[in-house]
Amino acid sequence: MTDRYDVIVLGVGGMGSATVAHLAARGVDVLGLERYDVPHGYGSSHGITRIFRLAYYEHPAYVPLLRRADELWSELEAAHDRRLLYRTGSIDAGPRGDPLVEGSSRSCEDHDLDHEVLSSATLSDRYPGYRLPTDYEAVYQPDGGFLVPEECIVAHVDRAHRHGATVRARERVVDWQPTDDDGVRVETDHRAYEADELVVTAGAWAAEFIDELEGLAVPERQVLAWLQPEEPAAFDPEAFPVWNLQVPEGRFYGFPVHGVPGFKFGRYNHREEIVDPDAFEREPTQADERLLREFAEQYFPAGAGPTMRLKTCLFTNTPDDHFVIDTLPAHPQVSVAAGFSGHGFKFASVVGEIMADLALEGETDHEIGMFALDRF
Repeated sequence: MTDRYDVIVLGVGGMGSATVAHLAARGVDVLGLERYDVPHGYGSSHGITRIFRLAYYEHPAYVPLLRRADELWSELEAAHDRRLLYRTGSIDAGPRGDPLVEGSSRSCEDHDLDHEVLSSATLSDRYPGYRLPTDYEAVYQPDGGFLVPEECIVAHVDRAHRHGATVRARERVVDWQPTDDDGVRVETDHRAYEADELVVTAGAWAAEFIDELEGLAVPERQVLAWLQPEEPAAFDPEAFPVWNLQVPEGRFYGFPVHGVPGFKFGRYNHREEIVDPDAFEREPTQADERLLREFAEQYFPAGAGPTMRLKTCLFTNTPDDHFVIDTLPAHPQVSVAAGFSGHGFKFASVVGEIMADLALEGETDHEIGMFALDRF
């Protein structure tokens, strides 16, 4: 026996859970398949807090998607019994004239976002947890904050369930094939399923299922630290906006205390370790901790107390650090969202809407041209 669905979604993490929810809400008979638990801590959509920001130095074209994501997170939270998005404001900081600061300011100006440009001294006076070099400046945008990723996934799957979706965890997809009727057949370690459409939102495992992503969606080991603040009040959400910071040691990002009794932060691309998502060092090491602690001691000394927690996760990077959101040229019944390069979770709510559009219509009103596969 083979079960038949309208759409199968491969991977029910941040992007997949949102996709299943949007499809189910449109009355689609949808199946979500997840190899681990829902939610789980093996991929990219975990870690207690994830940054949400509208000031987007990566490219101003992201801002319209972020505004829609913001609306959708608010709608999802209103129907859920727990909070999903906490507003703290966001800071993008670095040496005066740095591309991070300039790009953040440009995105605010291009899209008429409320913002302030602060000197390092003004930043520290207003938010005492920050102690940046005197020649640094920061863009403050009041709408930023953080999402709680595990709860966001729960909220999306709850919504999907309420609309009749089927989600199967602990069921690993082995392979998929196109069928003669222009649908798909998906084989798992349990059984086979067929559908008219397939959506692949498999995170670090996406290239295992989409040949076109080979070398374009590359998994990387990432490590986060939570340190006990020496001055706890300075790292409360009310006193400590989420942040991105460019320093000579690299680009770092961080959060106020929430969920763990420590101030959370990490370095983008950490130690630049390309990995097999099924076989890498998941346990953080002393070298990981040392890299992160040395940064905190220099730039956030009041937050550099004893270690509370270290945690690995996975980035999936593209060559230009922009996403891949597209249908497959040879198989238009298959769409993919991948390569979120360490900055994608905040978009999950709108990516779910986009993937539902692609699965049902083959196109979307959202501007996603910059995420096309053929750009490579």
